[in-house]
Amino acid sequence: MAVKNIVESVRDTLGEEMARDERVIVIGEDVGVKGGVFKATAGLVERFGEERVIDAPLAESSIIGVAIGAALNGLRPVAEIQFADFIYPAMDQIVSEAARLRYRSNGAFGCPIVIRVPFGGGVHGALYHSQCVEALFFHVPGLKIAVPSTPADTKGLLATAIRDEDPVLFFEHKKLYRRVRGEVPDGEHTLPFGQAEVRRPGDDLTIITYGAMVHVALEAAEQLARESVAAEVIDLRTLVPLDKQTVADSVMRTSRAIVLYEDNRTGGVGAEIAAILAEEFFEHLDAPIVRVAAPDVPAIPYSTPLEEAFLPNVAGVVAAARRLVAY
Repeated sequence: MAVKNIVESVRDTLGEEMARDERVIVIGEDVGVKGGVFKATAGLVERFGEERVIDAPLAESSIIGVAIGAALNGLRPVAEIQFADFIYPAMDQIVSEAARLRYRSNGAFGCPIVIRVPFGGGVHGALYHSQCVEALFFHVPGLKIAVPSTPADTKGLLATAIRDEDPVLFFEHKKLYRRVRGEVPDGEHTLPFGQAEVRRPGDDLTIITYGAMVHVALEAAEQLARESVAAEVIDLRTLVPLDKQTVADSVMRTSRAIVLYEDNRTGGVGAEIAAILAEEFFEHLDAPIVRVAAPDVPAIPYSTPLEEAFLPNVAGVVAAARRLVAY
């Protein structure tokens, strides 16, 4: 075991997978000589050379298009989109090509690419460096989505993503990059997709979340415990596939659910989870399902107080929990 932050876990896992499998390549803006804008690929070009660590032009559709072509020719590309906000030019390549290759080939071939996407607010990145875009891809069959919240999960999920035969969007929350540290297993470490983790057990209500909001949920649960309210915190870890069973088992026991996510409230991942609970587990609920999410405004402001007002926070989760347990 070694204690690392999430950036270190990404970098080390990429290095281990590239050493393990010579088909693994890295491509993206500034991933080579600069080592990435967040230094998540630092040192890789020195170890593996420019043929496997490729500095791409500032053209996201090209980055993903080249990755798809490389995958179809036997390689296993890990493509980096520098910020989630820049992914839109690549939407056609991701949605119309990568996501549909297995379907259009009747299962004959897949598209084994990983798209690393730094996302999320709380870093004063303002409107072009703070977006959450996971809901756009959550809607698209054929894509898998992983969102780690700890350094250990980052390693396990990233290794699994690289070895997967189909496209995986790997969302890394920028606010967590250097703020969260933890023990990371040495050597071989993979985590299965579709297996959520109960970060904190509880019997009074369930908080379902992912990414940076896991840490908000845990802090809220700690505060609620001082009020004799035991909140269970579920870290989804992957959005596609979604671990419905762990969520269902918890909600059937607690009878109350909060879905916490940083994205805009309407049409977000949390809205789908709330719909699943209402449709399939209604008889187990003793209170309405509550969504705690960002407001439906176009972007996160740069101003510190406005950014704080935009982002879901501990106080909002605690207030929602108090309303639920009052039913």
